[in-house]
Amino acid sequence: MANTHDPLRGSREPEPRDLPRLPGVSHAFLTLSTGLRMHVAEAGRPDAPTVLLLHGFPQHWWEWRKVILPLARHYRVIAPDLRGAGWTDAPAHGYSAKEILADVLALLDQLGLRRVGLVAHDFSAFVGFRLCFDHPERIAAFLCLGPHPYLRFKPHMLAGIPQLWFQPVVATPRLGPWALATDRLARHLLRGGFTTAESITDEDLAIFTARLHEPGHPEAGSALYRKLILPEMGRFSSGAYRKRRLTVPTVALVGGADAGVRPGMLDVHGDPAGDLAGHVVDGAGHYLADDRPDVVTTHALELFARVL
Repeated sequence: MANTHDPLRGSREPEPRDLPRLPGVSHAFLTLSTGLRMHVAEAGRPDAPTVLLLHGFPQHWWEWRKVILPLARHYRVIAPDLRGAGWTDAPAHGYSAKEILADVLALLDQLGLRRVGLVAHDFSAFVGFRLCFDHPERIAAFLCLGPHPYLRFKPHMLAGIPQLWFQPVVATPRLGPWALATDRLARHLLRGGFTTAESITDEDLAIFTARLHEPGHPEAGSALYRKLILPEMGRFSSGAYRKRRLTVPTVALVGGADAGVRPGMLDVHGDPAGDLAGHVVDGAGHYLADDRPDVVTTHALELFARVL
């Protein structure tokens, strides 16, 4: 649904010198009702239905550089930097799923967007499902770049745990921020999650890791793991969401080369959703939008054509 109220038009500021440029993409800064000053990248026609892109960690809006313009041929595309990431402020607090969700809802409200198509990756996929469960009227359809919450734990899935050794490190106060600020850990996380050198270039790596040197950003990354990522992973694996019915049309994609993905992660047990499908993407690791933007774009266009 197109919006009639557009605060982005009046919130243009001089772009930071280190902000990467992408032809056809404009940038704005908004102060949300939650008090957060948020950077928003935008492309497409202002009067078109809107697709919202939510990035993962340790990325920011630049994660969508290969997807945003193909989608913008059909939709207005909004790609914010979430709290503590990219060019958005990194306050000391506010990194739980509930608080990140409040930021996203505040953004939609401020832009006058009653209903959007959603694409979310990594930790934002957790936020995406919370949006679908708690505010289904706001989400027309959801393309999740990650598993859905109806997976059932099986012993063979334990084989993926060693690949996640970094999570408790990042989540530990003091240790996590120090590790993120050194650049080595963030580069390791990024390099270990894509399949070809062209997927995330050295220039892309520098764009992603440079923002972790900004004041408050390493601490924000650590808090995100401690307060959102690890708790939500626990809820997913324990089946905490299996009693909740998903009414939003949803497609879940996982990379076939993702070291953390195990057979059965996309199986749906019981009848928890009216419209849920899962697909394994060949030639993709964890960073699907970087490895296979063609597949992500195709699934997004097919899904949103049904509802927007």
